[in-house]
Amino acid sequence: MSAAVERSETFTLPDEVQATLARSRLMLPLEAAAAALMAAIMLMLLAGVGSRYLLSDPLVWVDEAVSIAFLWLAMLGSAIAIHRNEHLRLTVGLNALPVRLQGYVQAFGLMVTAVFLLALVQPAFEYVESEAFVTTPALEIPNSWRVAAIAFGIVAMLVVVLTHAWRTCTLAQLAVGTGAVAAVAGACWGGMPVLADLGHLNIVIFLIGFVAVCLVAAVPIAFCFGIGAVSFLAFTTHIPMGVMIGRMDEGMSSLVLVSVPVFVLLGCVLDATGMGRAIIDFLASLVGHVKGGMSYVLLGSLFIVSGISGSKVSDMATVAPALFPEMKRRGQKPKDMIALLSTGAAMADTVPPSIVLIVLGSVAGVSIAGLFQAGVTVALVLLLALAVLARWKARNEVLQQVRRAPLALVGRTLLIAGPALVLPFLIRGAVGGGVATATEVSTLAVVYAMLVGMVMYGGIGPRKIYAMLVETAALSGAVLMILGTALAMAWVITQSGVAQQLAVFMKTLPGGVFGFMAVTIVMFLILGCVLEGLPALLLMAPLMFPIARAMGVNDVHYAMVVVVAMNIGLMMPPIGVGFYIACRIGDVSPDEAMGAIWPYIAALIVGLIVIAAVPGISTAVL
Repeated sequence: MSAAVERSETFTLPDEVQATLARSRLMLPLEAAAAALMAAIMLMLLAGVGSRYLLSDPLVWVDEAVSIAFLWLAMLGSAIAIHRNEHLRLTVGLNALPVRLQGYVQAFGLMVTAVFLLALVQPAFEYVESEAFVTTPALEIPNSWRVAAIAFGIVAMLVVVLTHAWRTCTLAQLAVGTGAVAAVAGACWGGMPVLADLGHLNIVIFLIGFVAVCLVAAVPIAFCFGIGAVSFLAFTTHIPMGVMIGRMDEGMSSLVLVSVPVFVLLGCVLDATGMGRAIIDFLASLVGHVKGGMSYVLLGSLFIVSGISGSKVSDMATVAPALFPEMKRRGQKPKDMIALLSTGAAMADTVPPSIVLIVLGSVAGVSIAGLFQAGVTVALVLLLALAVLARWKARNEVLQQVRRAPLALVGRTLLIAGPALVLPFLIRGAVGGGVATATEVSTLAVVYAMLVGMVMYGGIGPRKIYAMLVETAALSGAVLMILGTALAMAWVITQSGVAQQLAVFMKTLPGGVFGFMAVTIVMFLILGCVLEGLPALLLMAPLMFPIARAMGVNDVHYAMVVVVAMNIGLMMPPIGVGFYIACRIGDVSPDEAMGAIWPYIAALIVGLIVIAAVPGISTAVL
């Protein structure tokens, strides 16, 4: 998942507190409900696919039922993600503070999150009441059944956050944190007449300043966007807060996004069955004996495994433990291994089924089939750039004790890896060829992976399946909460008129399309560092894609440039958190690896410039 999914941290808790929360009975019903909803979504999607393709009799109620279950899954999953420390946030600023101050900043972040949720409680229930008069066309039930998930989820998250605050902060810390939030709110309330005359400067104050402060204070990114938008609406406009709920509902309710939790589940199945390890063993037997061979295996494994899991974290966690010991034995330095792992994950993020591409297609209105087709060729360009650098780095590698794998071993590993190798090509072919939607393919891929895993790689027990369903709900909830609040914030920016002024400014840049693309690359490199990829896309895509279209830039081509730039930024130290995740997975100090990554970053940027300058790389396959 992405970026989602990419950094699993929210509020840092002592081990004994985490153990207490893990045993909390409060979360058990929510986890059970989320697991049941995920299973129900899978079964309904399978029933819909089977009825459509096997019986030629589509079940018209399936989409509505899935939509209801999906929104409930997203909101329950978001609450579970807070409980499990799986909401995305930046911790660089918090960790840089003296230990004695971290508790106070943490209390401030908890109070900011609580205030945001508290501000939405009444509007959420009013939204439920208003939707009671809307009847769904197929099931003929009030739409309030669906949107009640938002109200319930907001209340559940508020309870979890306040519980965290009570259990992890001292009374002094809570008093200071609450006082700071109250002081800021009071100043804004009292200064509303002044704020009313500031015009677009309020965008800088609330949607940049407030969000930046919250990011530095390690408030989860979803709630940073949310508090920025809520503060702007509350203190500078007369727009009712219910609009915020409506925008969040719109952002999280697209049926296209149902494939996100299904692909997250697919990544869990991949890890549990060992299918990724089978692919690695085959590639190692094929090219592991040549200079730079293990680097090729690492890059190739990331390329192929990414075509199954859809998540950079899952990809790196699958590949690194299997390859790093042998790479160390051959004399490769840990810092170079981390550099290659992180940039290789950035390269592979456009390989279908990329969760980033699915979400971007939904937000920007771009064909997901087209994004999937272009993503493969774009990744191949970046793969070539990294492979050339890896070969040059390995020019002095000693291979005296390395032997070519016997043909029989290659054949045996191919036989074992074969079913796993087929899966990414089935996913790309089915979606790219228009045979099935991303959601339908992801559902069938999960069933395929579980059946193949049961037969060839060892089955998955009921407890493990339950754990995977809950983990899928939590990761999906974290991603979708960011999506909802980011789109609400983007709507606020659009309504303020800044988007139109930005469009005029971008069109007047020197160099025309080339100048626009250069600014885009720099912008998303920076945003990828600061906002961790997916949030950057969700925030900026609604603003930038209309400008690109007006300038005649192909949607798919622009999407590829944006996603690649964002992924490179995600891996750029000292801010890019993807780099730190790679260091954590590979157990290497960031300080040690930081100097080694820059040649690989440079190789990716060269590839990005080629992709931006040659639209045919992205569009020739459409």
